[in-house]
Amino acid sequence: MEFRSLGRSGLKVSQFGFGAMTFAGSPGGFGKIGETSGAAAQKQVDICLDAGINFFDTADGYDAGQSEIILGEALGLRRPEVVVATKAFLPTGKQGVNDRGLGRRHLIMACEESLKRLGTDWIDLYQLHVFDAAVPLEETLSALDHLVTSGKVRYVGCSNFFGWQVIKGLALADQRGFERFISNQIQYSLMIRDAEDEILPCGIDQGVGAIVWGAMAAGFLSGKYSGDIGSGKARLATDPRLAEYQGRGGDVLAALAAIAAERGVSQGQVALNWVANRKGVTSVLVGARSEEQLLDNLAASQWSLSEPEIDRLDKASQEPRRRYPDSHQRGMFAERNPPIYRYHS
Repeated sequence: MEFRSLGRSGLKVSQFGFGAMTFAGSPGGFGKIGETSGAAAQKQVDICLDAGINFFDTADGYDAGQSEIILGEALGLRRPEVVVATKAFLPTGKQGVNDRGLGRRHLIMACEESLKRLGTDWIDLYQLHVFDAAVPLEETLSALDHLVTSGKVRYVGCSNFFGWQVIKGLALADQRGFERFISNQIQYSLMIRDAEDEILPCGIDQGVGAIVWGAMAAGFLSGKYSGDIGSGKARLATDPRLAEYQGRGGDVLAALAAIAAERGVSQGQVALNWVANRKGVTSVLVGARSEEQLLDNLAASQWSLSEPEIDRLDKASQEPRRRYPDSHQRGMFAERNPPIYRYHS
């Protein structure tokens, strides 16, 4: 397993991390994504540790905090060996109108509750789950800085932020002497490449590492969905993105299937490998409903795509129209503005 520095920091995390969104203590869990708990959760954590993973990500909003509890119990005495990340924004209790968002009151309380649920004295990476336009960013950053100086948090990051929001946070942190974001957790896959417009270039330029979620496009890139699955019981069958994926995903699935066959690996491994080797990406989160899925996903860390294979996947997944100003900068002046996110270094 390869280890990479997360952003411009001294924190080392594994190239692939485990996303505990499938850990849940109630039927259906968070958004009906998973309901793994008990011995099954313990086994998945054991598999990750055996594979060399040291990075585990969760959030207080996943099944109202149950994901944190299950992850903390599964790690047990091995907690000091790993990097634990969690996120705050969503409500988890009954504190009224202030039980959500990134205000000082909620953020500090949410952190203290996450510490209890995880069964730990500190959180390695505390992330803002999404931008909160209802709260001054200065207030949020001040609260995060307090959590770091009080010893409850080691590093801070954001999630689902636009590039300009990351830049604003970094500028304010530098002006006020607050802790800087070292990461931005983002959606990125062969089906959703929006991050290439400005989020990844921003992170590369500013030293903010990308932690990727959704690299399998809700399972679409695994190849397990074929034909008309709109009436199926799978989670993606009720997802509004299904029609879009089916409409433009044929070339992507064909390229994945061809490379997978040539390599003797699964399509999912190819899809994960493509994301993990994009410049600016520090770690790719994998999750699974079963041990078999998890073992297959983690096998993507054992090999790397060649440049010709990356070219094939890039071509198959490239959207036909570039958005402005990318269309202007890279379309008309490509020699001065080459894509900087393409290959990991």
